[in-house]
Amino acid sequence: MAGKRKIIFHIDVNSAYLSWEAVDRLQHGASLDIRTIPAVIGGNPEKRHGIVLAKSIPAKKYQIKTGETLYAARLKCPDLAIFPPRYDLYIRCSEAMLELLREYSPHIQRYSIDEVFLDYTHMEEHFGDPIEAAHQIKDRIHGELGFTVNIGISTNKLLAKMASDFSKPNKVHTLFPAEVPEKLWPLPVEELFMVGRATAPKLHRFGIYTIGDLARADPDLLKKRLKSHGLLIWNYANGREDSPVGDLPGIKSVGNSSTIAFDVEDRKTAHMFLLSLSEMVGMRLRNAGYLAQLVAVSLKTKDFFSYSHQRKLYTATDATNQIYGAAASLFDEMWQGEPLRAIGVRAGALVDGSLQQLSLFDPGNAWKERAMDAAVDKIRNKYGSNMIMRAVFLHSGIRPLTGGVWEEDYPMMSSIL
Repeated sequence: MAGKRKIIFHIDVNSAYLSWEAVDRLQHGASLDIRTIPAVIGGNPEKRHGIVLAKSIPAKKYQIKTGETLYAARLKCPDLAIFPPRYDLYIRCSEAMLELLREYSPHIQRYSIDEVFLDYTHMEEHFGDPIEAAHQIKDRIHGELGFTVNIGISTNKLLAKMASDFSKPNKVHTLFPAEVPEKLWPLPVEELFMVGRATAPKLHRFGIYTIGDLARADPDLLKKRLKSHGLLIWNYANGREDSPVGDLPGIKSVGNSSTIAFDVEDRKTAHMFLLSLSEMVGMRLRNAGYLAQLVAVSLKTKDFFSYSHQRKLYTATDATNQIYGAAASLFDEMWQGEPLRAIGVRAGALVDGSLQQLSLFDPGNAWKERAMDAAVDKIRNKYGSNMIMRAVFLHSGIRPLTGGVWEEDYPMMSSIL
């Protein structure tokens, strides 16, 4: 059994943000599935600013691209339906999927909010053939949670991830080493993981246009021209990658920021944005099971000058009030009164949240705060972020929770090779 070939699944939610929005609307009585119309998630549909975060398959027919402005997307499709992001909903959907996947393996690694690696090695005796098990997982997610996923299967994380990107949606694909020449090598080199917009033109100048061209290239030449990155992508083109699933450094920090539609010129308004951001940061810390030993605040002026300060805490915490207190104190120290257009709060130096050490310097209500935060999280996770809020946000025009979940919270495979 020790020498048995590894079997790795990569589970990738199809158009995650838009799918989760569609499912939630259908579950709450909507008659229209927004996945069937030109629709996007992003920005503020009323003020018409922001970028496209996710798009429906019908929206792709209008050449709408993730990352472009809502203004540009509307020019391509005047009838485009736009929905604002709801990060609390995304957290709930991601956690529900993770809970289901834990039934199939003790070794799970969340790669991003909508991507998960699962080590299926030695699990056949419990759940059967890997391909059949993947179809069962895919169908259960669709049937029980309402959204679709692609699942890639291989012997390592790289090939499993590449396989999940094959034709979509709601499909299972394999990309085992023996299948690499047929399935992987004919693809454009730009489609290989870790070959970005900066690297692809350099490869083209070397006459490398497909993943197969890269696999057959001279590794010494690639290392000479592209340094260690050249050797990394050459190995990837040949299907080589051996990082384990799970038991890896998880989230390094949790941060949220907000670009504001107006100039913030007074301390009270700035503190309200800090509180709104701290609410989301605290909830994300608790959902992920971490405590923070550091809090940082970043500011951007209306002239686009950015600066930040950070502070170590006496004891690690996931309490919203403590995060906000540190953030407000940092803000008061650093702000010089200039108009602000963006504010950010980040919690770093994370440690396991299962054990918490109390301090003589902490107020005596620490456990009460944790209980209150847990109760508020439970209500928000079940009924939505706006079902319970601090009174200060009533009629303020400022959302009670601000910010979202981003892929950079999670380590890339290349960082652990």
